[in-house]
Amino acid sequence: MKNFFSKNVDDSVKELNSNMVTGLSPQEAEKRLKEYGHNRLQGAKEKSMLEMFLAQFKDFLVIILIIAAIVSMVVGIMENDGIFDSIVIIAIVIVNAIIGVNQESKANNALKALKEMSSPQAKALRGGEVVKIPSDELVVGDVVMLEAGDYIPADVRLVESVNLKIDEAALTGESVPVEKDSRKILPDDAPLGDRVNSAYMGTVITYGRGKGMVCATGMDTQMGNIAAMLNEEEDEETPLQRKLDSLGKVLGIVCIVICVLIFALGIFQGDELMEIFMVSVSLAVAAIPEGLTVVVTVILAMGMQSMVKSHAIIKRLSAVETLGSTTVICSDKTGTLTQNKMTVVKVFDYKNTYDVTGTGYNKEGEIKGEVPLSKNIEKLIQGAVLCNDATYDIERSLIIGDPTEGAMLVLGEKIGLSKDKLNKEFPRVQEIPFDSDRKLMSTFNDTNGKITMYTKGAPDEVLKRCTHIYKDGEVSVFTEEDKKAIISANSHFAENALRVLGVAYKEVESLDGFEQQENNLIYAGLMCMIDPPREEVKPAVIECKRAGIQVKMITGDHKITASAIATDLGIMSPGEEALEGAEIQLLSDSELKEKVKHVNVFARVSPEHKVRLVAACKANGEIVAMTGDGVNDAPSLKRADIGVAMGITGTDVSKEAADMILTDDNFVSIVKAVEEGRTIYNNIRKVVGYLLSCNIGEILLIFFAMLINLPIPLMPIHLLSINLITDAFPAFALGMEEKEEGIMDLKPRDPNESIIDKKMRVAVIMQSLFLGVGALAAFYVGFRTYAAPFIGVDSVQYEAGLITSRTMCFVALILGELFRAYSNRSERNSIFKMKLFSNSFLNKCVIASFAFLVLAVCVPFFNNIFETAPLNLTQLSEAIVFAVIPTLGGELAKLIIKRMA
Repeated sequence: MKNFFSKNVDDSVKELNSNMVTGLSPQEAEKRLKEYGHNRLQGAKEKSMLEMFLAQFKDFLVIILIIAAIVSMVVGIMENDGIFDSIVIIAIVIVNAIIGVNQESKANNALKALKEMSSPQAKALRGGEVVKIPSDELVVGDVVMLEAGDYIPADVRLVESVNLKIDEAALTGESVPVEKDSRKILPDDAPLGDRVNSAYMGTVITYGRGKGMVCATGMDTQMGNIAAMLNEEEDEETPLQRKLDSLGKVLGIVCIVICVLIFALGIFQGDELMEIFMVSVSLAVAAIPEGLTVVVTVILAMGMQSMVKSHAIIKRLSAVETLGSTTVICSDKTGTLTQNKMTVVKVFDYKNTYDVTGTGYNKEGEIKGEVPLSKNIEKLIQGAVLCNDATYDIERSLIIGDPTEGAMLVLGEKIGLSKDKLNKEFPRVQEIPFDSDRKLMSTFNDTNGKITMYTKGAPDEVLKRCTHIYKDGEVSVFTEEDKKAIISANSHFAENALRVLGVAYKEVESLDGFEQQENNLIYAGLMCMIDPPREEVKPAVIECKRAGIQVKMITGDHKITASAIATDLGIMSPGEEALEGAEIQLLSDSELKEKVKHVNVFARVSPEHKVRLVAACKANGEIVAMTGDGVNDAPSLKRADIGVAMGITGTDVSKEAADMILTDDNFVSIVKAVEEGRTIYNNIRKVVGYLLSCNIGEILLIFFAMLINLPIPLMPIHLLSINLITDAFPAFALGMEEKEEGIMDLKPRDPNESIIDKKMRVAVIMQSLFLGVGALAAFYVGFRTYAAPFIGVDSVQYEAGLITSRTMCFVALILGELFRAYSNRSERNSIFKMKLFSNSFLNKCVIASFAFLVLAVCVPFFNNIFETAPLNLTQLSEAIVFAVIPTLGGELAKLIIKRMA
């Protein structure tokens, strides 16, 4: 789109080759429609269900699982054991793929929501007549008629504007409707929020009327620019996805190394080629934590359900964990940190300031000050309510019309001066509408047979027209001293980001020449308003700081307003720097990267600036959560590690682009979600540590057995069933642990830190070693007692003894992992300091796993499937004794970790 806002109307008409009187001819419009295309937003090419399904198999851990299935199938065929193992693994892979496709198919309909924001009908001047046409048939050069309540159908250069106000909050983030003036000519670098001679697709007219010339349609509009950014932004992997993928690659390398090492060791010892191949394949199967992906997926899904109770809807599973690692929250101001409800907070007579309690559109509140309320205040409020075109729906706490005028009506209700009551008592007989040049509005009301004119507007304009002043029931001459006091107060209010309006009045003899009556006024007072911060946000900001999370305000509003709100909330300290969009524009990416380290307030920013700011934070290694509710927030929501949209005030576009939606629009809910995310990540660490130590313990078991020339202690079916059933069930339960105390007192973890950090490596090594040694001891005792005596003597007895010894090993390993699950409930606290059975889900999972063990060992049908044998009391007792060893290893690891801290 060319900068038509920097050209005058005549030059714009000439360049667009249009006609202000007749508009385009139907023939010319048809020609341009073919040339420029329809006034629609285009989306990126959507993936088919098949493409989404195949994309799920790109994950390295999934590839490893598929390789494990193929290996298991080969083992099953060569050993004549069937392909049960491989079928189970393939089933896991397919279930994961279905879950992934389901999440992706729901995720991103942002472009559809953007398209729906376009006005379905537009009033255009075609061939000298105003006709209604579908908005997607508008072309560059069309002249469109604009009225209150209309959505702007395309980007237009205004050619006429009469008291025109447009709500651009969804596009720029500015909370107050923008007053438009078609006669203005602006510099080429004027930011979007200051382009008062233009109107943009998707914004809505709240007041007045106008006429505009279409200068951009479809993807060339500001809305189209946002749509293009949404198309360009690809979903990035979250920290957890990257870590699990890295873990999968490590496991894959480990598998290959183990296979090669064991195969070489077997050849060196002179073992049979096929037998040693089977051994190495079995170890490869043991090294893969087949249940890890499923367990993590379910934990995240459960976390999603838990967050719903905290007013947070998570759209993407991995976003649950990402919240827990958040280091920076980039928050929009309007409607997120503030209520998006203009509120009168102070009133001023001529020397005294009074505070107004109560915020938003709730009429509860009062006016109070250090001195008794002067009579000026009632006169001030009466004038503001009568000189007012808004409507206040008390029952629904809703304002219809200009938010600034609505704030005055709410103030009137607080002292019993309702608009309906005053209008009945003092009916309006004439008015002078608001004009952006005069910056005033006046009404003429019948007051007991006399006509009183009430005027409200910009304080400087009101004061210029005042010759007298109302002081506590008496009218006196307006002195320079009075004027200085009022101007000083007005400056003080403005410096504190308050929007100030003045009110004056006078009695008039008649309505003759009423348009020239705005002079010789009597000053009544000033009222100051602001979009107030949410009361609960400040404690939430403090909580974020305590948790090591930076909060940054990124808004389309003015710097003074943004800085005042940020200071009030504790986001910004007095004297700290704030940046405007124009200043951001001049910074290189590297300079901006440095600025965001210490600047927390960014004002008058465009959608492009928001994306750059998020990118700059991420370039510093931060994990960024971006909150927002407008169309202008959508690209940055998508660019952030986690986008957080407002569920009540948020546009459909922002909700579709986000990863999380707050159902109560409450900043506090973000903090709760972060706490939940940290808890979930800690639980995922417990699951990963538990599963890895199980699998490495199995590897060590088989490796040690080979080193001392023992037969393979466990068959592939044993390894797979342990990994999928008796490991997975307790792992699920560990993922459901309640939060540990003080979790929000910790600093965010290093986003580059591996899941398997130094402390976990110590724990995994210790537990794996004790698990492998305990299970091997059970196998060794069983083998020496029940199988070794029959080597070369009785092959049948030998095979029966080997199965018994493997069953003892199987029992010791499973029980050892079940006992150890209770120790794994905390990475720091000893099992003796925990409420051992407080996790009821873990108790149930342990019982379920134990039930599987009983079936596998005691039921003949399952003996055939799992290659096990019933154990007598002596054999079972020996296995149980060795099963305690892994828990001792876990507790010893905690002592070592404490000494490391």
